[in-house]
Amino acid sequence: MIFFSNPTSRLVLFLVPSKLALTSSKTYRPCDVVLEGNDEILVLVFKELLNVGEGVLWIEFSAALNQHLIGFYKCSYMDGGVKKNMAATQFEPVEARRCFPCWDEPALKATFKITLDVPSDLTALSNMPIADENLEGNIRTVYFEESPIMSTYLVAVVVGAFDYIEEMTADGIKVRAYCPVGKSDKGKFALDVAVKSLDIFAKYFSTPFPLPKLDMVAIPEFAGGAMENHGLITYRENDLLYDELLSSTARKQRLVIVVSHEVAHHWFGNLVTMEWWTHLWLNEGFATWVSYMATDIIFPEWKIWTQFLKQTTYGLRVDALEQSHPIEVEVHHARSILEVADDISYNKGSAVIRMLQGYLGDRMFQKSLSSYIKRYAGKNAKTEDLWSILSEESGVQVNSMMEAWTKQKGYPVISVKSRDNILEFEQSQFLSSGSHEDRLWTVPITLSIGSYDRHKTLPLETRFGELDISELVRSADENSSSFKEKNEDNCDEHLWVKVNIDQSGFYRVEYEDKLAARLRKAMEGNYLSEMDKFGILDDAFALCMACKQSLSLLLSLMDAYRKELDFVVLSKLVDVCYKVVQISGDAIPDLVNELKQFFMNLLLFSSEKSGWESISGESHLSALLRGEVLVALSTFGHDNTHKEAIRRFQAFVDDRNTPLLSADTKRAAYIAVMMNTSTTNRNGFQSLLNVYKEANTVQEKERVLCSIASCPDPDIVLEVLNFMLCDEVRDQDATYVLAGISSKGGEVAWRWLKENWELISTKYGGDGMLIQHLIRDVITLFCSNEKADEIEAFFESRKRPSFDMNLRQSIEQVRIKARWVENIRREQSLRDQIKHLARKK
Repeated sequence: MIFFSNPTSRLVLFLVPSKLALTSSKTYRPCDVVLEGNDEILVLVFKELLNVGEGVLWIEFSAALNQHLIGFYKCSYMDGGVKKNMAATQFEPVEARRCFPCWDEPALKATFKITLDVPSDLTALSNMPIADENLEGNIRTVYFEESPIMSTYLVAVVVGAFDYIEEMTADGIKVRAYCPVGKSDKGKFALDVAVKSLDIFAKYFSTPFPLPKLDMVAIPEFAGGAMENHGLITYRENDLLYDELLSSTARKQRLVIVVSHEVAHHWFGNLVTMEWWTHLWLNEGFATWVSYMATDIIFPEWKIWTQFLKQTTYGLRVDALEQSHPIEVEVHHARSILEVADDISYNKGSAVIRMLQGYLGDRMFQKSLSSYIKRYAGKNAKTEDLWSILSEESGVQVNSMMEAWTKQKGYPVISVKSRDNILEFEQSQFLSSGSHEDRLWTVPITLSIGSYDRHKTLPLETRFGELDISELVRSADENSSSFKEKNEDNCDEHLWVKVNIDQSGFYRVEYEDKLAARLRKAMEGNYLSEMDKFGILDDAFALCMACKQSLSLLLSLMDAYRKELDFVVLSKLVDVCYKVVQISGDAIPDLVNELKQFFMNLLLFSSEKSGWESISGESHLSALLRGEVLVALSTFGHDNTHKEAIRRFQAFVDDRNTPLLSADTKRAAYIAVMMNTSTTNRNGFQSLLNVYKEANTVQEKERVLCSIASCPDPDIVLEVLNFMLCDEVRDQDATYVLAGISSKGGEVAWRWLKENWELISTKYGGDGMLIQHLIRDVITLFCSNEKADEIEAFFESRKRPSFDMNLRQSIEQVRIKARWVENIRREQSLRDQIKHLARKK
């Protein structure tokens, strides 16, 4: 009897085996074949006792191309009004077994020699270059070179019609971008980024690119953003194709990060592969971190490390949940692997790497990573293997320091108090629910006292710690000019203290009142960096949501950002504004309009500076800021923004080439149109639908879908959700619609989800990524325990391993917000404060 399994993972065949045999010294044929779908095992039963020794298992099998964007699947696209098909693969994490029999797990690497029979007019791509091909009638047989040893999830095949462009790296690697026919010029920017990234990583890791070629291909229907298949990276079209006129600045930036991320995987992931999915973060955390490094080298003017803080925040938010999980998470069922490819693996993982890099130093960290890549090239590794090499190279016991960060969930909040010239620290786990768990971390504390020239680093290894800052206070340098520093009073009561400089550590900080007041003054005096201003607001919001600080204190702090012009800080301010407005709709509905007025007043200064028109020679960050602020003002219902947006939208409807509406400002205009749409006034909505239907670029379609559900009229939201299910919207694009649902559309979206669950589950594939987005984006619109109970009851009989954790996290977020609602309702002075802030100009 042969089981296709091993102690940690089991194989499923979604194939139909027709002929099977085992050949060693003789040929054995099974008398029975059992497919155990739940356990994902193929069992072959033999009447005879099998001889001991090596043998060859021969299986003839077949399967149809599915339409769920996983395994080997079929996708379609329109070409000149004609519907055409393409075949592509998405095998990560455990879908290679849908295509061919295999032990489908990362540690069981093999070489692959692929042959394809394809229509003669189509392009066939795989991991390796073509070795030979034969033409017989209309069928072309393509033989690919044998691959180096690699994991099954990295095998890839694409068959379709493409044009391509190519470049060579300094090391002679041929790099191609395969694009839709007639659009090869749209791949030039991504191709340039890929070539530069390959050179950067080969140098950084002191290891050459491990393959003779690298192809990148745009797939019209793709569940994720991109996939790092060895030598054949697949992308959503809008993550590979760049149009200088139609692509927004934000989309351009994302493209650079995504391309760098996937290229980086050829070292971290493909060459050195995680031993098991428990160590997925070794792939994703490192690829995320190093993609920002490459982006910073290619475009230093973007100041991309300041925006890395957004990724850190995503990790902090999820890891503050009781339903979070460690970076190294036990994976027991193949269908649950997708759930760990989340903000913990990607964003917490990359933030912890950044924290460790800062602690060990850039040069030592790079040297250690190069040694790691060389030692495990072509092999598998686990987290302890990396820590061991870092410890060898640096002399620091990295394993003992980092174990708590990767093996236990959560992170600490550091409470800071001042007594004379002594700073007192206390660490405890931060949970948004307000619960407490007894956990400790080795926390690399960084801090500055009154100036970035006066700084200190110390490890906090116990619950409590102290630091005598007398020497730092005495050494105040009156001539320092860091961050426009002016003459300071050196008395300690006037010196600000900033802990977690540049937010380099994965933890939050809670200051006692007098220290918080000094920090606010330092911020108003422009003494603090943009990264620290971001961090102060991010921590304050998290503490407020966890009911550790009042909303009144948070609003007072937000008022200090009134004259802010830095993009990353304003982006954080906008994000906090959105979330406070959402919670206030349940907590203090009669004050929501005043809150919106306050938030609009906060943003008007920057909006008036940037305007609607781009300025010749303006910076990348200025263009990002314009789009972000206009979208916020449009969302909050700013009257003048709406009028101007609708005027410009009408000009765009009349002339698609009008200069009045740029790629960076279109979404603000589309949201304004939908905010003014109702069942009795549908003209704008219909015009926007026409823009979608007439658009021949993925960039334009994405913008419309991101905006079209923002209407406050629930009937229109329902119409949009039903439209999302039709054939005019690609399955992959449902995520854009769901992320843009207005808070007033929450109830109708939930009802729609329940009524259409069977259809939705079938359409989007119950085990794929799309279903996770759908559940999260609808459920987290709510803020009451009653709704959380209702959601739990509905899914009680519908749970699946592929989204169980995602569901539990989403329900927990609803309960956290319900607790926050009650806390806000108890604030006595909040009403008067909001009215005062709304009137303040």
